[in-house]
Amino acid sequence: MFENTKNHFRKIPEWFFYLGFNEMKKLKLEELGRISVEEFKKAGKIPVVVVLDNIRSMYNIGSVFRTSDAFLVEKIYLCGITATPPHKEIRKTALGATESVEWEYIKEINELIKKLKSEQFKIISVEQAEGSRKLSEFIFNPNEKYAVIFGNEVEGVQQSVINQSDACIEIPQGGTKHSLNVSVCTGIVLWEMFKNLEFRI
Repeated sequence: MFENTKNHFRKIPEWFFYLGFNEMKKLKLEELGRISVEEFKKAGKIPVVVVLDNIRSMYNIGSVFRTSDAFLVEKIYLCGITATPPHKEIRKTALGATESVEWEYIKEINELIKKLKSEQFKIISVEQAEGSRKLSEFIFNPNEKYAVIFGNEVEGVQQSVINQSDACIEIPQGGTKHSLNVSVCTGIVLWEMFKNLEFRI
């Protein structure tokens, strides 16, 4: 057992053991460099809008607001049965992000897609579908604008929406479920987009 452990550590670069972990200190809230709501509204954004279609959990909606704030998303569109702020359950997970991130309710998603296409947005559905592309392999063009659609927690993105999409992307998974909570999924997708598009800000 010891020998196996010893051999394992031989693979770790020597610099790893000099990272100074003992010197790490948790930052206080006032040390995080957080900007105000007013500063957020004036700040540059990545060319991305989020579309939530028929999301039933208000906790998930609030979480998406919070994530969208973190990754400087331009706007959130709420469609179908998706609840809108203000609501105490949304507020509980959004932690004030409903005040910073611009949002709009449009009941019919098909009307919204038509509007977004007229504004030159690329429509991206996040769904497991024939011909979908792995998130890690999708190339986000910094000269394009993207509308990223997340569907219902059980049914996913509607087929009629997929039919109007420019692409479908999915998050590769290796477990038994091949299913992620929609707010978790949103976080992964937006982080990937933020990494690729942040330099445009």
